[in-house]
Amino acid sequence: MTGKRSLWGSKAGFLLAAIGSAVGLGNIWRFGYMAYENGGGAFLVPYVVALILAGIPLMILEYTLGHREKASPPLAFARIDRRWETIGWWMPVVAFFGITLFYAAVIGWCMNYFVFSFNQAWGTDTGDFFMNTFLQVSDSPFELGGIRWPILAGTVLTWIISWSICYREVNHGIEKASMVFMPLLVVLTFVLVGWSMQLPGAWEAIKENYLTARWEKINPFTAAGSKVWVAAFGQIFFTLSLGFGIMITYASYLPKKTDIVGNALITSVLNCLYSFITGFAVFGTIGFMAASKGVPFAEAIKSGPGLAFVVYPEAINQLPAGQTIFGLLFFLVLIMAGLSSAISLIEAFCCSLIDKFDFSRKKTVSVVCVAGCLGSVVFTTRAGLWILDIVDHFVNNYGLVAGGIFECLLVGWVLKAAIARRHVDQVGGVKLHKGWEILVKFVTPAILIVVIGFALYSELSGNYGDYSTKALLCLGVGWLVGALVISFFLMLYPWGGAKLDCEHEPEEDHLLV
Repeated sequence: MTGKRSLWGSKAGFLLAAIGSAVGLGNIWRFGYMAYENGGGAFLVPYVVALILAGIPLMILEYTLGHREKASPPLAFARIDRRWETIGWWMPVVAFFGITLFYAAVIGWCMNYFVFSFNQAWGTDTGDFFMNTFLQVSDSPFELGGIRWPILAGTVLTWIISWSICYREVNHGIEKASMVFMPLLVVLTFVLVGWSMQLPGAWEAIKENYLTARWEKINPFTAAGSKVWVAAFGQIFFTLSLGFGIMITYASYLPKKTDIVGNALITSVLNCLYSFITGFAVFGTIGFMAASKGVPFAEAIKSGPGLAFVVYPEAINQLPAGQTIFGLLFFLVLIMAGLSSAISLIEAFCCSLIDKFDFSRKKTVSVVCVAGCLGSVVFTTRAGLWILDIVDHFVNNYGLVAGGIFECLLVGWVLKAAIARRHVDQVGGVKLHKGWEILVKFVTPAILIVVIGFALYSELSGNYGDYSTKALLCLGVGWLVGALVISFFLMLYPWGGAKLDCEHEPEEDHLLV
């Protein structure tokens, strides 16, 4: 590969980019609902255990792999064992084609709703507006029904912004964007939380539904309780952007001397803390809406897009004043959280192509973003919501978790976890305890296998979302098989020069400050 590998300009820049990748739309509209469904404050127990046993060990693993090999996932895997390269491609390919394409469309929804916030264009029936006026949802995933042009406009704008950031070298593009996005996102989030908590009925809802521990819900010796623990491990895996290839790629831009363990701890803990903090805004706002309408909290709360595009607009309608500012603030937070994740997904795929084919960054990012934008068009059709739901379900439950299992096996058994741990200790910072080897070799992969097992059991118990078997096979399984085929063919192209025999040495030999 020609030239020196780019490096992060500062430790803060790297951490903000990594945290920005982890912090996404799911932190805002998924964590709070999961806590509510799974024991309120008691859910924090399995959540923290999952963070310790799976989240942080995997984060350290991905940082170690990327830093040691100075490479994206395909090259990093191939350097350890050429036969594992397909799995190295699987991670960024599944993440890009399985997540980025629809993620851009969802950010496009947020952009439209940001504009709607100026005059509350969603009207009084926010559910009907979202499904029938805005999305104009078709009756089947196979009935595309034409493109929704406002959504396409937002999607194209998302790709243009992402392209403009990823087009430049990582220290000039993603790092500088993260230095702006993340502090602003934090400030806006705290404003949103503060505003939400002072609304009538907000604090009561937070105490009763978010912070009050329902310990019986997390009993691991009951069928219902065991599902809560599995859900906690699944949420940790997804919320930290593990299995995407992103953290491997980002770590490959670190200098020779760096604090891998410290960086992993900061990234993991701050991401989870952000999820917990945003929960106050979610529960406060929904509590206010429920009190205003005189309905039970359980009747008001929803998860996923329904929370952001139905419940929140309805809550905004109930505000006595400041509806426009509150709406603009909320959807701006969603847009920024979404963009920070989208650029990391694009970077992981582009870096993999650059490492393999020696393409220039500018051409690679341009072609990938144009192709990605075209691929996102299907999610801007009237069937977009159905296709998104099916693809997201299969990618999250199987595609990414499979990548996590394979990287544990690769580092734990092929590279040898002891070698990886020695690398961490040699490059500086916090020393890595030997217990990490046991986690990576046995505990973490076993947990991820259980997560996949529960997903398969649920799949066999009945069709997900009551979709037809044809829809699930064609759109869900088909999407994963397509990603595997793409990964296999990318692996077949030979590596040039001595890429598999040497590592790229960074210019600086010091800890980032």
